[in-house]
Amino acid sequence: MANKAYKFRLYPTQEQAQLLAKTFGCVRFVYNKMLEERIQIYEKFKDDKEAMKQHKFPTPAKYKKDFPWLKEVDSLALANAQLNLQKAFTNFFSGRAGFPKFKSRKAKQSYTTNMVNGNIKLADGYIKLPKLKWVKFKQHREIPVHHIIKSCTITKTKTGKYFISILTEYEHQPVPKEVKNVVGLDFSMNTLYVDSEGKRANYPRFYRQALEKLARAQRVLSRRRKGSNRWHKQRLKVARLHEKIANQRQDFLHKASRQLANRYDAVVIEDLNMKGMSQALHFGKSVHDNGWGLFTTFLQYKLEEQGKKLIKIDKWFPSSKTCSCCGQVKVSLSLTERQFRCECGFVADRDINAAINIKKEGLKKLGTA
Repeated sequence: MANKAYKFRLYPTQEQAQLLAKTFGCVRFVYNKMLEERIQIYEKFKDDKEAMKQHKFPTPAKYKKDFPWLKEVDSLALANAQLNLQKAFTNFFSGRAGFPKFKSRKAKQSYTTNMVNGNIKLADGYIKLPKLKWVKFKQHREIPVHHIIKSCTITKTKTGKYFISILTEYEHQPVPKEVKNVVGLDFSMNTLYVDSEGKRANYPRFYRQALEKLARAQRVLSRRRKGSNRWHKQRLKVARLHEKIANQRQDFLHKASRQLANRYDAVVIEDLNMKGMSQALHFGKSVHDNGWGLFTTFLQYKLEEQGKKLIKIDKWFPSSKTCSCCGQVKVSLSLTERQFRCECGFVADRDINAAINIKKEGLKKLGTA
């Protein structure tokens, strides 16, 4: 079985928007209440993990007696808040994440509901959701008949737009493709990547392009009195700019990853730690603008659904310092050196040389080198 999500724009009525706001608030309230109790339990049993695992944690139903207004919203949304908290603690105990934090009003507004006994239905540009009933939405593409709806996540953006992500499940067993066409990608701060064939993604760097306009809008916002009508109007302008940049970046990354996934049977990349790189080299804005992590996520699922492979090689592999012609490794190579020159006489662009080495290392992992 495989999962696939479909995202659409929602157009709730004023009454439905009020209920959505109430649901977002209730989900946040229940999450924080449960976290508060779990912190007390954690402080009591933190030296005895087994005792903590056996302890019965509170459920959303516990709070409905003291806070009857919780009954007005979708109970499945509250149940999912509990599951999200459990997942957060599981990740914390396994060392994959930090200690769970309280959700603030400024955090992302969203909630998830599940398909139970046909409570979610689609018909003629409307979707039926628990408590909300029929909500208008823009269905720009059809969901295949054999896809079974599992859950829906409703989100409100900073600009006041509503979106719904419909998660579906379907029978899919991709036939593994015979690896013939392989390409290596070397991460590039400016162009997203350079491939082993010498092509560059030529990423437009949307954030950098909009930086001056964004800075100007944020300066105006800082001069407004917080909470005033003019402050809210300017806040929306800033939010719209950020949203446009994010949409442009996502669109470019989707198209770039789709072209690679359709053209090659295997793509080889380095397993980079982007967060560590941005902190160590002080490239915070450039890494944020680049979107390499999102790009590799898109690339992976687009390849896998076709039975193709994304191969990650060790981040410590000296792809830039190795000669792709003779295999000799240079002792040192500064970031300012954009041409790779080897003692054997080989001269090439530094990034193209690295991409060729990445491809060769990937072929070794595939066992075809």
